[in-house]
Amino acid sequence: MTITGEQGTADARPAVREPLELVYEPPHPVDFRATLAPLRRGPGDPCVRFDESGGGIWIAMRTPEGTASLHVSGTRGRVLVRAWGSGASAALQTAPELLGRGDDWSDLDASRHELLATSLHQNPGLRLTRTGRVIDSLAAAIIEQKITSTEAFRAWRVLVTAHGERPPGPVPPQLRVPLTPQQWRRIPSWEWHRAGVDPRRSRTVIAAATVARGLERTTVHERGGAEVQRLLRTVSGVGVWTAAETSQRSHGDPDAVSFGDYHLAAQIGWALVGEAIDDDALAELLEPWAGQRQRIVRLVFASGFRAPRHGPRMTIQDHRWH
Repeated sequence: MTITGEQGTADARPAVREPLELVYEPPHPVDFRATLAPLRRGPGDPCVRFDESGGGIWIAMRTPEGTASLHVSGTRGRVLVRAWGSGASAALQTAPELLGRGDDWSDLDASRHELLATSLHQNPGLRLTRTGRVIDSLAAAIIEQKITSTEAFRAWRVLVTAHGERPPGPVPPQLRVPLTPQQWRRIPSWEWHRAGVDPRRSRTVIAAATVARGLERTTVHERGGAEVQRLLRTVSGVGVWTAAETSQRSHGDPDAVSFGDYHLAAQIGWALVGEAIDDDALAELLEPWAGQRQRIVRLVFASGFRAPRHGPRMTIQDHRWH
Protein backbone atom coordinates (compact mmCIF):
# COMPACT_ATOMS: atom_id res chain seq x y z
CA MET A 1 0.00 0.00 0.00
CA THR A 2 1.52 3.29 -1.09
CA ILE A 3 0.38 6.91 -0.75
CA THR A 4 1.63 9.60 -3.08
CA GLY A 5 0.66 13.13 -4.09
CA GLU A 6 0.58 16.69 -2.90
CA GLN A 7 -2.16 18.87 -1.44
CA GLY A 8 -2.56 22.62 -1.81
CA THR A 9 -3.05 25.09 1.02
CA ALA A 10 -6.31 25.07 3.02
CA ASP A 11 -8.91 27.82 3.13
CA ALA A 12 -12.71 27.88 3.52
CA ARG A 13 -12.79 25.45 0.62
CA PRO A 14 -9.35 23.85 0.30
CA ALA A 15 -7.50 24.51 -2.93
CA VAL A 16 -6.10 21.32 -4.39
CA ARG A 17 -3.28 21.04 -6.90
CA GLU A 18 -3.05 17.28 -7.07
CA PRO A 19 -4.89 14.53 -5.21
CA LEU A 20 -3.23 12.18 -2.81
CA GLU A 21 -3.24 8.62 -4.12
CA LEU A 22 -3.23 5.24 -2.49
CA VAL A 23 -2.66 1.98 -4.33
CA TYR A 24 -4.26 -0.81 -2.34
CA GLU A 25 -3.23 -4.34 -3.24
CA PRO A 26 -5.40 -6.54 -1.01
CA PRO A 27 -4.18 -9.93 0.20
CA HIS A 28 -7.27 -11.41 -1.45
CA PRO A 29 -9.20 -10.02 -4.44
CA VAL A 30 -11.80 -7.40 -3.51
CA ASP A 31 -14.85 -6.43 -5.54
CA PHE A 32 -14.89 -2.79 -4.48
CA ARG A 33 -18.25 -2.02 -6.09
CA ALA A 34 -20.05 -4.87 -4.30
CA THR A 35 -18.22 -4.14 -1.07
CA LEU A 36 -19.08 -0.42 -1.08
CA ALA A 37 -22.63 -0.84 -2.42
CA PRO A 38 -24.29 -0.85 1.06
CA LEU A 39 -23.01 2.69 1.62
CA ARG A 40 -25.14 4.06 -1.23
CA ARG A 41 -28.62 5.16 -0.15
CA GLY A 42 -30.26 4.79 -3.53
CA PRO A 43 -29.08 5.84 -7.00
CA GLY A 44 -29.45 9.55 -6.12
CA ASP A 45 -27.41 9.42 -2.90
CA PRO A 46 -25.59 12.77 -2.58
CA CYS A 47 -22.76 11.24 -0.49
CA VAL A 48 -21.91 8.17 -2.60
CA ARG A 49 -22.04 8.27 -6.40
CA PHE A 50 -21.42 5.28 -8.66
CA ASP A 51 -19.94 6.18 -12.03
CA GLU A 52 -21.83 3.77 -14.24
CA SER A 53 -19.80 4.66 -17.33
CA GLY A 54 -16.30 4.44 -15.91
CA GLY A 55 -16.88 1.97 -13.09
CA GLY A 56 -15.49 4.22 -10.36
CA ILE A 57 -17.11 5.39 -7.12
CA TRP A 58 -17.12 8.84 -5.50
CA ILE A 59 -17.44 9.08 -1.71
CA ALA A 60 -17.64 12.31 0.29
CA MET A 61 -16.69 12.16 3.97
CA ARG A 62 -15.58 14.02 7.05
CA THR A 63 -12.38 13.28 8.93
CA PRO A 64 -10.79 14.80 12.06
CA GLU A 65 -8.61 16.87 9.69
CA GLY A 66 -11.48 18.13 7.50
CA THR A 67 -13.63 17.14 4.54
CA ALA A 68 -12.46 14.84 1.78
CA SER A 69 -13.56 13.34 -1.51
CA LEU A 70 -12.50 9.83 -2.47
CA HIS A 71 -12.57 8.32 -5.92
CA VAL A 72 -12.21 4.54 -6.01
CA SER A 73 -11.32 2.68 -9.20
CA GLY A 74 -9.14 -0.15 -10.45
CA THR A 75 -9.31 -3.91 -10.38
CA ARG A 76 -9.89 -6.61 -7.79
CA GLY A 77 -6.18 -7.02 -7.25
CA ARG A 78 -5.14 -3.37 -7.45
CA VAL A 79 -7.47 -0.62 -6.26
CA LEU A 80 -6.59 3.02 -6.86
CA VAL A 81 -8.00 5.49 -4.33
CA ARG A 82 -7.56 9.21 -5.00
CA ALA A 83 -8.39 11.82 -2.36
CA TRP A 84 -8.89 15.58 -2.35
CA GLY A 85 -9.32 18.07 0.49
CA SER A 86 -7.90 18.93 3.87
CA GLY A 87 -8.98 15.50 5.10
CA ALA A 88 -7.45 13.61 2.19
CA SER A 89 -4.60 11.99 4.11
CA ALA A 90 -6.87 10.89 6.95
CA ALA A 91 -9.42 9.59 4.44
CA LEU A 92 -6.82 7.46 2.69
CA GLN A 93 -5.84 5.93 6.00
CA THR A 94 -9.39 4.59 6.32
CA ALA A 95 -9.66 3.43 2.70
CA PRO A 96 -8.39 -0.15 3.21
CA GLU A 97 -11.06 -0.81 5.84
CA LEU A 98 -13.66 0.72 3.54
CA LEU A 99 -12.52 -1.88 1.03
CA GLY A 100 -12.85 -4.74 3.50
CA ARG A 101 -9.40 -5.09 5.04
CA GLY A 102 -9.75 -7.12 8.22
CA ASP A 103 -12.96 -8.81 7.11
CA ASP A 104 -11.93 -12.45 7.17
CA TRP A 105 -14.23 -14.93 5.40
CA SER A 106 -11.81 -17.86 5.61
CA ASP A 107 -13.74 -19.65 8.39
CA LEU A 108 -17.14 -19.33 6.71
CA ASP A 109 -18.56 -22.74 5.84
CA ALA A 110 -21.13 -22.29 3.10
CA SER A 111 -21.03 -25.92 1.97
CA ARG A 112 -24.25 -26.92 3.75
CA HIS A 113 -26.36 -25.01 1.22
CA GLU A 114 -25.87 -25.06 -2.56
CA LEU A 115 -27.01 -21.46 -3.13
CA LEU A 116 -24.58 -20.14 -0.51
CA ALA A 117 -21.69 -22.26 -1.75
CA THR A 118 -22.30 -21.14 -5.32
CA SER A 119 -22.60 -17.49 -4.32
CA LEU A 120 -19.39 -17.64 -2.31
CA HIS A 121 -17.60 -19.21 -5.26
CA GLN A 122 -18.97 -16.63 -7.71
CA ASN A 123 -18.30 -13.64 -5.46
CA PRO A 124 -14.78 -14.16 -4.11
CA GLY A 125 -14.22 -10.39 -3.86
CA LEU A 126 -17.20 -9.66 -1.61
CA ARG A 127 -16.20 -8.05 1.69
CA LEU A 128 -17.91 -6.12 4.48
CA THR A 129 -17.05 -2.44 4.47
CA ARG A 130 -16.21 -0.59 7.70
CA THR A 131 -16.52 3.20 7.60
CA GLY A 132 -15.70 3.99 11.21
CA ARG A 133 -18.28 6.82 11.04
CA VAL A 134 -21.30 6.02 13.19
CA ILE A 135 -23.53 9.09 12.91
CA ASP A 136 -23.54 8.96 9.08
CA SER A 137 -24.89 5.40 9.06
CA LEU A 138 -27.17 5.90 12.05
CA ALA A 139 -28.90 9.04 10.72
CA ALA A 140 -29.60 7.35 7.39
CA ALA A 141 -30.92 4.20 9.08
CA ILE A 142 -33.25 6.21 11.32
CA ILE A 143 -34.66 8.03 8.29
CA GLU A 144 -35.33 4.62 6.69
CA GLN A 145 -37.37 3.30 9.63
CA LYS A 146 -40.74 1.79 8.67
CA ILE A 147 -41.07 3.44 5.26
CA THR A 148 -40.31 2.39 1.70
CA SER A 149 -36.82 2.73 0.25
CA THR A 150 -38.16 5.24 -2.26
CA GLU A 151 -39.38 7.54 0.52
CA ALA A 152 -36.25 7.12 2.61
CA PHE A 153 -33.81 7.72 -0.23
CA ARG A 154 -35.67 10.85 -1.25
CA ALA A 155 -35.65 12.24 2.30
CA TRP A 156 -31.92 11.54 2.69
CA ARG A 157 -31.18 13.18 -0.67
CA VAL A 158 -33.28 16.27 0.06
CA LEU A 159 -31.88 16.91 3.54
CA VAL A 160 -28.21 16.26 2.79
CA THR A 161 -28.31 18.21 -0.48
CA ALA A 162 -29.90 21.18 1.25
CA HIS A 163 -27.61 21.27 4.29
CA GLY A 164 -24.37 19.57 3.26
CA GLU A 165 -21.52 21.42 1.60
CA ARG A 166 -19.96 20.46 -1.70
CA PRO A 167 -16.79 18.45 -1.11
CA PRO A 168 -13.36 19.39 -2.48
CA GLY A 169 -11.97 18.19 -5.78
CA PRO A 170 -13.33 17.61 -9.29
CA VAL A 171 -16.42 15.88 -7.95
CA PRO A 172 -19.83 15.29 -9.55
CA PRO A 173 -22.04 18.36 -9.00
CA GLN A 174 -24.53 16.36 -6.90
CA LEU A 175 -21.93 15.17 -4.36
CA ARG A 176 -22.27 16.48 -0.79
CA VAL A 177 -20.45 15.87 2.48
CA PRO A 178 -22.53 14.05 5.14
CA LEU A 179 -23.93 16.36 7.78
CA THR A 180 -22.25 17.02 11.10
CA PRO A 181 -24.19 16.33 14.30
CA GLN A 182 -24.61 20.10 14.68
CA GLN A 183 -26.07 20.38 11.17
CA TRP A 184 -28.57 17.60 11.86
CA ARG A 185 -29.66 19.36 15.04
CA ARG A 186 -30.16 22.70 13.28
CA ILE A 187 -32.55 21.47 10.57
CA PRO A 188 -35.88 23.31 11.09
CA SER A 189 -38.96 21.21 11.77
CA TRP A 190 -40.67 22.30 8.55
CA GLU A 191 -37.74 21.06 6.46
CA TRP A 192 -37.98 17.61 8.06
CA HIS A 193 -41.68 17.70 7.26
CA ARG A 194 -41.23 18.69 3.63
CA ALA A 195 -38.59 16.00 3.19
CA GLY A 196 -41.18 13.46 4.32
CA VAL A 197 -39.65 12.69 7.74
CA ASP A 198 -42.21 12.50 10.53
CA PRO A 199 -41.55 14.03 13.98
CA ARG A 200 -40.75 10.69 15.60
CA ARG A 201 -37.88 9.98 13.22
CA SER A 202 -36.58 13.55 13.21
CA ARG A 203 -36.51 13.52 17.03
CA THR A 204 -34.55 10.28 16.94
CA VAL A 205 -31.96 11.69 14.51
CA ILE A 206 -31.59 14.76 16.74
CA ALA A 207 -31.26 12.57 19.84
CA ALA A 208 -28.52 10.54 18.12
CA ALA A 209 -26.75 13.72 16.98
CA THR A 210 -26.81 15.02 20.55
CA VAL A 211 -24.77 12.03 21.78
CA ALA A 212 -22.80 11.52 18.57
CA ARG A 213 -19.41 11.89 20.21
CA GLY A 214 -20.11 8.99 22.54
CA LEU A 215 -21.52 6.87 19.72
CA GLU A 216 -18.42 7.45 17.61
CA ARG A 217 -16.33 6.05 20.43
CA THR A 218 -17.99 2.66 19.89
CA THR A 219 -15.62 2.15 16.96
CA VAL A 220 -13.02 1.03 19.52
CA HIS A 221 -14.98 -2.23 19.45
CA GLU A 222 -13.72 -2.64 15.87
CA ARG A 223 -16.08 -5.13 14.16
CA GLY A 224 -19.01 -4.40 16.44
CA GLY A 225 -20.83 -6.99 18.50
CA ALA A 226 -23.41 -7.13 21.26
CA GLU A 227 -21.97 -4.20 23.22
CA VAL A 228 -22.10 -1.91 20.21
CA GLN A 229 -25.70 -2.94 19.59
CA ARG A 230 -26.56 -2.18 23.20
CA LEU A 231 -24.91 1.25 23.12
CA LEU A 232 -26.63 2.24 19.88
CA ARG A 233 -29.97 1.23 21.35
CA THR A 234 -29.54 3.57 24.30
CA VAL A 235 -30.68 6.31 21.91
CA SER A 236 -34.44 6.67 22.25
CA GLY A 237 -36.07 5.49 19.03
CA VAL A 238 -33.18 3.22 17.97
CA GLY A 239 -34.17 -0.44 18.00
CA VAL A 240 -32.76 -3.75 16.83
CA TRP A 241 -33.22 -3.05 13.12
CA THR A 242 -31.68 0.43 13.20
CA ALA A 243 -28.72 -0.65 15.33
CA ALA A 244 -27.98 -3.55 12.99
CA GLU A 245 -28.27 -1.43 9.84
CA THR A 246 -25.82 1.02 11.41
CA SER A 247 -23.19 -1.38 12.72
CA GLN A 248 -23.17 -3.33 9.46
CA ARG A 249 -21.70 -0.24 7.82
CA SER A 250 -19.93 1.74 10.54
CA HIS A 251 -18.29 -1.28 12.18
CA GLY A 252 -18.41 -3.91 9.45
CA ASP A 253 -20.18 -6.23 11.92
CA PRO A 254 -20.21 -9.72 10.35
CA ASP A 255 -23.03 -10.94 12.61
CA ALA A 256 -25.50 -8.01 12.63
CA VAL A 257 -28.84 -9.07 11.15
CA SER A 258 -31.60 -6.53 10.45
CA PHE A 259 -34.37 -8.31 12.34
CA GLY A 260 -37.63 -6.44 11.96
CA ASP A 261 -37.05 -5.68 8.28
CA TYR A 262 -40.20 -5.77 6.17
CA HIS A 263 -38.70 -8.10 3.54
CA LEU A 264 -35.53 -9.70 4.90
CA ALA A 265 -36.88 -12.80 6.66
CA ALA A 266 -39.06 -13.74 3.71
CA GLN A 267 -36.22 -13.17 1.24
CA ILE A 268 -33.75 -15.34 3.16
CA GLY A 269 -36.44 -17.94 3.81
CA TRP A 270 -37.34 -18.29 0.14
CA ALA A 271 -33.64 -18.53 -0.78
CA LEU A 272 -32.62 -21.12 1.79
CA VAL A 273 -35.75 -23.18 2.58
CA GLY A 274 -38.12 -22.34 -0.27
CA GLU A 275 -40.77 -20.45 1.68
CA ALA A 276 -41.39 -17.18 3.49
CA ILE A 277 -40.48 -17.19 7.19
CA ASP A 278 -40.72 -14.75 10.10
CA ASP A 279 -37.99 -13.26 12.27
CA ASP A 280 -38.06 -16.08 14.82
CA ALA A 281 -37.58 -18.66 12.09
CA LEU A 282 -34.88 -16.51 10.52
CA ALA A 283 -32.94 -16.43 13.78
CA GLU A 284 -33.20 -20.22 14.00
CA LEU A 285 -32.23 -20.67 10.34
CA LEU A 286 -29.12 -18.51 10.69
CA GLU A 287 -28.02 -19.97 14.03
CA PRO A 288 -25.50 -22.42 12.48
CA TRP A 289 -23.60 -19.38 11.19
CA ALA A 290 -23.65 -17.43 14.46
CA GLY A 291 -20.91 -14.85 14.35
CA GLN A 292 -21.12 -14.61 10.55
CA ARG A 293 -24.84 -14.17 9.92
CA GLN A 294 -24.47 -10.88 8.04
CA ARG A 295 -22.08 -12.58 5.63
CA ILE A 296 -24.76 -15.19 4.93
CA VAL A 297 -27.29 -12.44 4.25
CA ARG A 298 -24.87 -10.72 1.88
CA LEU A 299 -24.23 -13.98 0.04
CA VAL A 300 -27.94 -14.49 -0.50
CA PHE A 301 -28.34 -11.05 -2.02
CA ALA A 302 -25.12 -11.38 -4.03
CA SER A 303 -26.45 -14.65 -5.51
CA GLY A 304 -29.08 -12.74 -7.47
CA PHE A 305 -31.90 -14.84 -6.01
CA ARG A 306 -35.23 -13.04 -5.82
CA ALA A 307 -38.24 -14.20 -3.83
CA PRO A 308 -41.59 -14.68 -5.63
CA ARG A 309 -43.49 -11.40 -5.93
CA HIS A 310 -46.79 -11.81 -4.18
CA GLY A 311 -48.44 -10.72 -0.97
CA PRO A 312 -48.86 -7.23 0.53
CA ARG A 313 -46.46 -4.43 -0.28
CA MET A 314 -45.77 -1.30 1.72
CA THR A 315 -47.45 1.79 0.34
CA ILE A 316 -45.66 5.10 -0.01
CA GLN A 317 -46.76 7.54 2.66
CA ASP A 318 -46.59 11.27 1.95
CA HIS A 319 -46.29 13.24 5.20
CA ARG A 320 -45.10 16.47 3.64
CA TRP A 321 -48.34 18.37 3.28
CA HIS A 322 -50.26 17.51 6.46
